[in-house]
Amino acid sequence: MSGVPKINAPTKATSDDAEAISRTLALAFDDDPMMRWFFPEDTTREAGLRRYFHTLFTRQYGLHGVCERTDAAAAFWVAPEGQEKAVPDAGTVQELQDILGDRAPVFRAAVEAAAEHSPKEPHWYLAVVGADPAARGQGHGSALLRSGLAQADAAGLPVHLESSKPDNVPFYEHYGFEVLGEAQLPGGGPVLWAMRRAPRRAGA
Repeated sequence: MSGVPKINAPTKATSDDAEAISRTLALAFDDDPMMRWFFPEDTTREAGLRRYFHTLFTRQYGLHGVCERTDAAAAFWVAPEGQEKAVPDAGTVQELQDILGDRAPVFRAAVEAAAEHSPKEPHWYLAVVGADPAARGQGHGSALLRSGLAQADAAGLPVHLESSKPDNVPFYEHYGFEVLGEAQLPGGGPVLWAMRRAPRRAGA
């Protein structure tokens, strides 16, 4: 049979998936430069990342975004109509600051720096996509990426993202993204690459 293997087929994420998603993304982002900047201690990073992604999913993207998962990966997208609502409220900000502890100031600086480069055009935003390292190479992340891009294409809209991992830039370029620019985050943080993918017509 042709098509995406069933194990890789994206499904809509629900609140029941919160624990599995946070565990998967914690493993996926363990080596991400920005996450290591936020959570520098090796002994506590996984636990911190699990709480971090659990909060993002349950209080932010799971409510106002388009969240999908496979057996070993997850992705959080935000369509134009959800972007104002997806901005963290005061309670979410406080919860994230509690999770980050003394790293909260660098987190706030990163959020503010990224906001300065937020695109003005209507667009889909890819906030998070990651796969369990044990399942990399099996197509989980690619399946989620293609699913979101297809939804953005159907709406005739571009997609924007930021990446702090150099190895991911060619991966996104393979799917039609172009680098718009890069920025060194304040306080000695990592470099962020801002990327954009123009919409494609069906069958293009």
